[in-house]
Amino acid sequence: MSAIMPTYGRLPVTFAAGEGAYLIDHKGQRFLDALSGIAVTNLGHSHPNVTRAIKEQAETLLHTSNLYGIAQQERLATELCQLTGMEQVFFCNSGAEANETAIKVARRHGKNKGITDPKIVVLEGAFHGRTMGALSATGNKAIQDAFKPLLPGFIRIARNDAASLEELANKHDDIVAIHLEPVQGESGIHPLELQFLQRAKALCDQHDWLLSFDEVQSGNGRCGSLYVFQRLGVTPDVLATAKGLGNGLPIGACMTRGRASRLLIAGDHGTTYGGNPICCAAASAVINTLSGDQLWDRADRIRDAVFEGFDAELSDPELVRDRRGIGLMIGIEPNVPSENLVRMALDRRLLINVAGGNTIRLLPPLVMSETDAKVVGETLADMLNTLKDV
Repeated sequence: MSAIMPTYGRLPVTFAAGEGAYLIDHKGQRFLDALSGIAVTNLGHSHPNVTRAIKEQAETLLHTSNLYGIAQQERLATELCQLTGMEQVFFCNSGAEANETAIKVARRHGKNKGITDPKIVVLEGAFHGRTMGALSATGNKAIQDAFKPLLPGFIRIARNDAASLEELANKHDDIVAIHLEPVQGESGIHPLELQFLQRAKALCDQHDWLLSFDEVQSGNGRCGSLYVFQRLGVTPDVLATAKGLGNGLPIGACMTRGRASRLLIAGDHGTTYGGNPICCAAASAVINTLSGDQLWDRADRIRDAVFEGFDAELSDPELVRDRRGIGLMIGIEPNVPSENLVRMALDRRLLINVAGGNTIRLLPPLVMSETDAKVVGETLADMLNTLKDV
């Protein structure tokens, strides 16, 4: 029996090394990685800029705590604010923690307005993490039921339901924020409609609510801009991110601007490891690598190459119910059962994921070649072809 708690149904492979868009197992077999550690290694594996930053920082200082100034943290916060237009940053260790911070920012905003029971509007199909606050904001009963009672204070509506937002605005005077993923990932890759996001922004401005975006998965170059809100043209008051920010090192960030800034004060929130020198050094290397050559411009080209290979190999368009996404958050929903697709892909040395029940989720790294991206598409199509008559 393993000494590890069985919280994951792990696949029968263990990786020993990584190189660009490939992972290498302990037998030396190479696997094309179209999952990126679930949207983490946006720069691929063993990127030289990130490796260099980690090695250099590890030789000098790993940790001091947030009781003292941290130069690497100040530098990273400045870089992020310059690139996003945000004003302040709180660093933590994960996406769930970044979302917990966003929840606390929203509640503090409400308390400062004299609202004793603040409410946050969230969406069905959302995933914000597995800590209790983030889990309560998440729209997935299957992962919530075992841990009830959940944190109160959330009002849930359907994705893209602008009419319900309007109705809430007319009925409630205790709403303090709308918290959402502009591209829902875990529920099967669902970009929210731009008109809905624009209406949410307008209502927040009208009623002094905070518009809070969870860009844990969609951020850090993955969707064709540093953060997808910049591509969409809808700027939030609060921005939570993690995953690709450290390219594998654990770091999250909650950024604020305007009325959302300067809400949390000393003693309101904290973290022991968050924003430590080595994780911030790695994240600075990531941000500067992404922005130096605007590497996020490759996202659409890689996606197009995936679809080119997929369309060329697919024997019957009726095998696919839908495909959707933005940049390198790609969802392909087949008309055939998907429960065996992850293992089938593994046997073909391709790493993919299934999300939202029956949607193939692809999250390739920005360094994947267009040739390899075509192989991803061809392999997936061939797998669906073999399932057509099963």
